[in-house]
Amino acid sequence: MSSPEPAVDIEDVEHRYGAVTALGPVRLTVPAGQFLVLVGASGCGKSTLLRLIAGFEQPSAGRVRVNGAQPVPGRGAGLVFQAPRLLPWKTVGGNVELALRYAGVPREDRPARVGELLERVGLPDVANRRTWEISGGQQQRVALARALAVPNPLLLLDEPFAALDALTRERLQEDLRQVSAASGRTCIFVTHSVDEAVFLGSRVVALTQRPGRVALDVPIDLPRAGVDAEELRRAPEFTAYRAEVRSTV
Repeated sequence: MSSPEPAVDIEDVEHRYGAVTALGPVRLTVPAGQFLVLVGASGCGKSTLLRLIAGFEQPSAGRVRVNGAQPVPGRGAGLVFQAPRLLPWKTVGGNVELALRYAGVPREDRPARVGELLERVGLPDVANRRTWEISGGQQQRVALARALAVPNPLLLLDEPFAALDALTRERLQEDLRQVSAASGRTCIFVTHSVDEAVFLGSRVVALTQRPGRVALDVPIDLPRAGVDAEELRRAPEFTAYRAEVRSTV
């Protein structure tokens, strides 16, 4: 019996910008449903690797496969960036509705789906507000709802909480943890925060300084069921994982 196709397969990938090797060689296999966090210092190639998985760039060497095929920009993966990148001339609901339209959801079904998605990210009452009328943390929730609107099995997140204050960041980390568990999607999350990596990931991969290579690849086995965020962060296992990742980074 053959093993299931991995969600992402990265085979000896290298990427260069001119004479500078930014990444690689890197070899990673990401099973479907896993929450993988890429962590490392600035400039280690985390975001470059994410762009290769999204299909925005092609590797200088090696091969990237998403669900068995070469990645195509805008297909196969939902994307959440550090900046929400919402359309300011549309309402909150209009931004999510646009993603549903591109996903081929019939017009008559979109209002209910917009409501469901905004409810999922904790924004049940803001559909008719303009994007500039809500906070930065709420805008990132809208960006997440927009990414979830497209039924792609893969979600890519490039430091989406980096510009937020600490309290908002922690609230959104917990929200994302719950949303990802409920959706069952494969997630690849980029961060330079060790605490964030251990809190979110079911697996953490730490990259070296440029050129980025895998320095640590560790599964994160934490008692998450029925455990709130503060209790999880106080767990001895959390402290041990954080120390292991921090010593590598």
